Amino acid sequence: MTATEAGPHAEAPRHPPARPPAVDSEDRAVAADTAAPPPEELGAGDALPRLLKVVGGVVAPTSLLTALLFYFGRSRSAGYYRYFRVNSTVLDLTTNDYLFSGVDGLFVPIAVTCLLALVCVWLHRLLLTRVPGEARRLAVRVLVPAAALSGAVLVTLAFLDLLTEGDLFGANSPTGGVCLAVGVVLLLYAVRLFRLSLPPVGPVVRRRSEATGLAEWGAGFLLVSIGLFWAADGYAFGVGTGGAMTLHRALPTVPEAVVYSERSLSLGIEGVTEVRCADPEAAYRFRYTGLRLVRQAGNQYLLLPATWTRDEGTAVLIPRSAGVRLEFRAPTTAGDGC
Repeated sequence: MTATEAGPHAEAPRHPPARPPAVDSEDRAVAADTAAPPPEELGAGDALPRLLKVVGGVVAPTSLLTALLFYFGRSRSAGYYRYFRVNSTVLDLTTNDYLFSGVDGLFVPIAVTCLLALVCVWLHRLLLTRVPGEARRLAVRVLVPAAALSGAVLVTLAFLDLLTEGDLFGANSPTGGVCLAVGVVLLLYAVRLFRLSLPPVGPVVRRRSEATGLAEWGAGFLLVSIGLFWAADGYAFGVGTGGAMTLHRALPTVPEAVVYSERSLSLGIEGVTEVRCADPEAAYRFRYTGLRLVRQAGNQYLLLPATWTRDEGTAVLIPRSAGVRLEFRAPTTAGDGC
């Protein structure tokens, strides 16, 4: 019997429900990418760890720190000995000498930089989270042009000093490096505030790609690092010069270094007295008083007369050997014969 023959009350034959068309995995991925919003703007909290990971993969942190200590120690030593008009390259300073000297060139810059960065982060979070909306918008309208203008001026001054080889701020001055680092930070901050203040365009806000964000933060990080490196180098040179000035002022009270020598050293220097021993059996027949030991570097003694002045003073380098002996005593002690 057919459906027509069964009459009007007969049931229609049942058919299985239609299955949805199969969706390929690639189509699902495309649909997910289409539905997902564009990637968010890459911030410093995401960019800097990635950049540091890349740098750490290329340069070992221990090797980098050792290189920085060596470089800054060399700058500090150059400033120290240049004050006494002595070329530091003739002193045969060792790598350990430079490394220990470099600590003074890095400690203060790192501490100051970290403290300023911490204060700036606190102020930024205070602006974004605690300041009311209207006041925040007003502050952003003022901060963006002020930061951009200040940053541009500071970067320009830094490059002018660099192109004129230190004529703007002076040779071995850390000011140019500080201007570069602070100027770049201000420019980056102005751009970021400006982007945060832009209204959304359409249903979603325009976002930068991750590659562009990494490139921007990488360039900014590199420029700031160069500026800090430059500033710390000048600071280390200044620390060396300041240490030399301190020693210069203390020369009259520094213990006297009496030099005994087998042969005459012919030290015709004002303030240095040569005494010739009458005893023909004396191992050291010549004695020199009025000297102060600055330091022993390698196989040489660097000495200054107690009356040394930067305008007319003379520094003395004496090779360390069995024919020379040093004796230290209080500066007020009267000398006797050989």
